[in-house]
Parts: sequence; structure tokens; C-alpha cells
Amino acid sequence: MNSKIIAKNIVNWLKNYSLKSNTNGYVVGISGGVDSAITSTLCAKTGLPVLCLDLPIFQSKEEQNRAIKHIEWLKENFKNVSFKSIDLTNAFSSFQNSVEENSNKNNLLSLANSRSRLRMTTLYYFASLNNSLVTGTGNKVEDFGIGFYTKYGDGGVDISPIADLYKTEVFAIAKELDIINDIIIAKPTDGLWDDDRTDEDQIGASYEELEWAMKEKDFGNKSFEYSGRKKEIFEILNNFNKQNLHKMNPIPIYLVPDELR
Repeated sequence: MNSKIIAKNIVNWLKNYSLKSNTNGYVVGISGGVDSAITSTLCAKTGLPVLCLDLPIFQSKEEQNRAIKHIEWLKENFKNVSFKSIDLTNAFSSFQNSVEENSNKNNLLSLANSRSRLRMTTLYYFASLNNSLVTGTGNKVEDFGIGFYTKYGDGGVDISPIADLYKTEVFAIAKELDIINDIIIAKPTDGLWDDDRTDEDQIGASYEELEWAMKEKDFGNKSFEYSGRKKEIFEILNNFNKQNLHKMNPIPIYLVPDELR
């Protein structure tokens, strides 16, 4: 993979899309992870205005420190980057106190997803103020392999510049862009829980393993061809993919038959 050329192409694609859509730039939520780091950097390289938002909700200090450190690096290198930090913890707590009925598994997951949706609402607030595009930070494994994102949360975006990049390609571009090492070596996490669980803890497989399985043609039937860990990886990928197809497919629309109109 030619990381340098791909990064340059994405920058041109971002800039052209913003110009054609008559928007003024980009709004990016910064998590302290590598996906949001390279997304915001690619946006910054367009020369158009980029607003980076740090939106902690009971966030770990390590994650938030990485986010702030990256934003400071961006501002030092790109004059078109601005920054706001908005602590949404109180807003989320108020919502949680209003709706929470118990602490079962489904309720905890619903609350975790609500964090992501609250951040999405905030991103769109500032995008509307500035006539900007909410820029997605999902990679190919998350967006099209296992659907590892929140519907109308971090999945609610206007444009997705890295959604066709596998995670290993994301890391390759991160190195090409000189993203700070603290972010590159950090274990991926969605930051939606009060503990320190990683993406791998939740999924049961690493991004490298899932990427390998996704590259197999017709991966839905491949688990029958393997045994041991490889078989397990295919089963994990298939289970997540089937469970989350409702996120990845277009919204179903009932089409009224012509004879009934």
C-alpha cells in the first residue's frame, strides 16, 4: 500500500467534496485514538477550517490526555485548526437519571450507545453553526465488517474519509502523517464504558484477525474450511456482521404498489 499517495488522494477528495457541497470545512470528534487522529489530520491538510471537538463523558484521563495532545499538535502544525473541549458528563448524567430503570446488560449497552448519540448531537450543533461537515472516523473493519459503531451515534456522519481503510492501513497512514506515538501504540477502545475495556475485549478478536478474515472471499462460509482459532475468528466476524446488518444496509422503505396509488 502506498500510504503517501492514498493520504494525498483522501485530502483532495475531502477538499473537493466540501467545495462541491458549498460547506466551509469539517467538524471532527477527537477520541484519543488513531482513527480520529488521522481523520482530523487529513482534514487539516485540506487547508479548509477544521473544528476539533473533545467531548468527554466520564472519560479516562489517558484517553482525554491523548486527545488534547493530538489537538495541540494539530494546532501547532495547521493554522486552519480550531478546538473546543465540552464536558458532556453532566448532560449524560441528567439523561441517565431520567431514564435508567435498572442495570441489566441491555440497559448498560443502551446507555453506552447514548453517550455516542449525545456526542453526535453536539458535533452536528457545531457543524450547523459553521456550515461544516461532520466527518466520520470509522475504518473498514468497523463500518463494513462487524458494524462496530453506534447507529446514529458515531455512525451518524456526513462524510467518511477512512471507511475503506483496513486498520493496518490506518496505522500505516498514521506513521506517514507523523501522528504522535502515544496514539499509535494505544490499544483501540470506543470509550463508551466506565472501565478500561478495549475493542478487542468487546469483540473477542483483534483488528488484524478480523481484517484477515474479511479479505477472504465469501467469508460467511469460510468457517467450515478452518479449525481452531481461525474458525473462531470467522464465526466472530459472521456473528457481528449478521447482527449489525441493520446498521450497514440502507434504511428499509415500504414502496407503495402503483396499482394502490
